[in-house]
Amino acid sequence: MYQKLSRDQIAEAVAQDIPDGAYVNLGIGLPTKVAHYLSADKDVFLHSENGLLAFGPPPAAGEEDPELINAGKEYVTLLTGGCYFHHGDSFAMMRGGHLDICVLGAFQVAANGDLANWHTGAADAIPAVGGAMDLAVGAKKVFVTTDHVTKTGEAKIVAELSYPATGLRCVDRIYTDLCVIDVCPEGLKVIRKVDGLSFAELQSLTGAALLDAT
Repeated sequence: MYQKLSRDQIAEAVAQDIPDGAYVNLGIGLPTKVAHYLSADKDVFLHSENGLLAFGPPPAAGEEDPELINAGKEYVTLLTGGCYFHHGDSFAMMRGGHLDICVLGAFQVAANGDLANWHTGAADAIPAVGGAMDLAVGAKKVFVTTDHVTKTGEAKIVAELSYPATGLRCVDRIYTDLCVIDVCPEGLKVIRKVDGLSFAELQSLTGAALLDAT
């Protein structure tokens, strides 16, 4: 029997894999939790698409600054040497290859690294592109955080996307509540999985072929 990882545990796993000195954008939702688990002995420079660089954890109650928020409208603090700037400059950083890593959520990830995270294609769905397309093509590495399956049990890691694409062949690593997968030229390589989960069970919950590197 196995226990799925919580959202906080997924975020912590991502934080542990971010190297010292990296410039990192954290997407809205689960990715923003990564900021809470970055080690104090690492110099990681967090970037927010609304125009912040080198921001820190949430402020103490009563010390919130309405002009210091991240892209998810959450209050943050500015670290020593941090700065804020025009939205256009922020997107120039994203598109210009100046970010080492971005962490994004996903509706689907395909076996070749294609990403869908802005629209399900449903007639009543509200599309939400934000800066995801810019990050997907501009960041040097793209990490995805997601549940392994949907609430109805459908695979989110698939052979080919059925939802509108955000970026093509852009995902480098996938963090789910069951495992961590590297997207490699030879295929989807499972590098970690939760205790008690067999590779066969994991494969049965995945819509694309996996390679076992655990």
